[in-house]
Amino acid sequence: MNISTIRTLANEAEYREALIAIRPYFDNEPAEGTPQAAHFDALALLIEEYEDRQYPMPKAAPVEVIKAVMAANNYTRADLVGVLGSKSRAADLLNGRREINLDQIRKISRAWGIPAGALIGEIAA
Repeated sequence: MNISTIRTLANEAEYREALIAIRPYFDNEPAEGTPQAAHFDALALLIEEYEDRQYPMPKAAPVEVIKAVMAANNYTRADLVGVLGSKSRAADLLNGRREINLDQIRKISRAWGIPAGALIGEIAA
């Protein structure tokens, strides 16, 4: 895909072509301000837009994000209790008996490095 043919990707064939065209830039990133850098940026934007359209990422419920982070990092309920300061709050949150509140979002986000948006459902996890 050359610079004169850059346009919104309309189908899987064009998407695969764009993926092939962008691959060399990852091995040899072009210098900023060059035509190659502009081509790289344009391809990346087109690929991202196509993926967002064709393969949307569902937003996870905050408790699912927490459970996924716990599993990925081998955190236990006791670790969550340590962050939240209460065994009953941790249990209620994990069992879906209570919604996560702002204070809990702040504590978990700081302690485990989870973006706050992922804990309120604003961004895909």
